[in-house]
Amino acid sequence: MDETDRKLLKALQQDAQMTAQDLGDYLNLSPSQAGRRRARLEEQGYIRAYAARLDPTRLGLQVQAFVQVQMESQSPESARAFLRLVNFRSEVTSVWTLTGNSDYLMRVYCSDLSALNVLIHEVLLPHPSVARVQSQIVLDHVKQDAPLPTDHG
Repeated sequence: MDETDRKLLKALQQDAQMTAQDLGDYLNLSPSQAGRRRARLEEQGYIRAYAARLDPTRLGLQVQAFVQVQMESQSPESARAFLRLVNFRSEVTSVWTLTGNSDYLMRVYCSDLSALNVLIHEVLLPHPSVARVQSQIVLDHVKQDAPLPTDHG
């Protein structure tokens, strides 16, 4: 990966719809050279996917929350059962495993507080593997998900 590749990745994180012509102009390369570089970075796994960022409020998702889950059991079967559950819940958009008191951190988007309450009290807490659930409701998203740094060396 050279400096031109880093610039290309940075540009695509800002606008994934850039054409080979746009990338070529930005990188001072021909469109075919820029296109080949992009294809190589895709093949090598640097670029995993292209996606649209949607506005949750326009979709009626008024509540964003982070939900921490502490498991009752640390067995592989319990973890698989819990992950099967959250993978089928569309309001759960991200799940991370953690060190510390909580085993999982989830980002969820719900239509309202009532829907969040249902998710916590009727879906997560009744699960036999779950010991404790703690949620934090997002008041304001002051820095949007930023592009990954590409200039770290």
